[in-house]
Amino acid sequence: MSSPSHIQTIQQTLRDLDIDAWLFFDHHHLNLELNQMASRRWYYLIPKEGEPQLLVHRIESKILDSLPGQKHIYSGWRTHQEGLATLLFGLKRVAMQYSPGCAIFYVSMVDAGTIELIRSFGPEIVSSADLVQIFNATLTQAHIDSHLAAGVKMDALRRAAFAEVSSALANNRTLTEYQLQCWVRQGMERDGLFTDHGPIVAVNAHAADPHYEPSEASALPIRPNDFLLLDMWAKLTTPGAVYYDITWTGFCGTAVPTEMDNVFNIVAAARDAAFNRAKAARESASILHGFEVDDAAREVITAAGYGDYFVHRTGHSITQDIHGTGANMDNLETHDVRQVMPNTIFSVEPGIYLEHFGLRSEFDVLAKANTAIVTGEIQQSLIRL
Repeated sequence: MSSPSHIQTIQQTLRDLDIDAWLFFDHHHLNLELNQMASRRWYYLIPKEGEPQLLVHRIESKILDSLPGQKHIYSGWRTHQEGLATLLFGLKRVAMQYSPGCAIFYVSMVDAGTIELIRSFGPEIVSSADLVQIFNATLTQAHIDSHLAAGVKMDALRRAAFAEVSSALANNRTLTEYQLQCWVRQGMERDGLFTDHGPIVAVNAHAADPHYEPSEASALPIRPNDFLLLDMWAKLTTPGAVYYDITWTGFCGTAVPTEMDNVFNIVAAARDAAFNRAKAARESASILHGFEVDDAAREVITAAGYGDYFVHRTGHSITQDIHGTGANMDNLETHDVRQVMPNTIFSVEPGIYLEHFGLRSEFDVLAKANTAIVTGEIQQSLIRL
């Protein structure tokens, strides 16, 4: 938001949304990271018309000098409130990092006292959730291309990882969850991919923990008749690259237990129902909220009698961060009312987690202007290893 063109784009969006201004606030790097000390409260207000306004403390008066706008300086609490009165004069609707009732806690970063203080000057405080999504989660074609390129590499690496398991089983060679995790990480480094942690490699009951990660001490060997889950995410090492995130599952043998096949089919049907809901909305130009995509998947699993075993949201926003700032496909952990916007990417990953195994099937979805597409390969049945 440092250039005049960025400011103009934000201002046009504020006008489109009938919001008078977007107010950024922070201290001690609680909400935003600056490359200098920030021990005092600062404010940066972008109005829908006119010049941005800055309010900074006297001893940190240069903290926002990289941003355009008119600077106001305060020192004591009285001049602090006078400065806020100047910034907020005449404004009726102001967006901040706030979510009513903390319903979407990912964007509810401003403390309650500050919200009360801003309200005392007259404006209604509205959530900046969709503004954040528009400017942080909406992707350029270069971003999308980087995601697709990572997907080609990741799908190839995923196939190779399952082949490595098959080879170990066929040759009676010990291969643990941790060893396979290291094998995948080495493949990512070789293929020019970056991840901050993971992947998840889990057999049997370990797969019933959605966020299980093996360690050398905890890892189980991958043996015949084991269930195996592989959840991997990475992006290209080039600047601005966007993550690709998938989960596939297999059985170490050919005689797959009927229960596992049935659970896979239910999860896959839920996954596809969520995707179809998003695709239909984009093709009909309908407004679609994140919670509605979650509902589509959850209804399938609940109807099959496994609703209590689907313990997380259906999907999350994907950007240059694995968990991005866009709408999540969630009506369980949060009631995500953010819209699923064009040129955003999100995961679809429903799961059923039983005591002796947990099964998740995940692909990524690109919401386009007039449709939605799955950006990589789609698992249609349990892999026989």
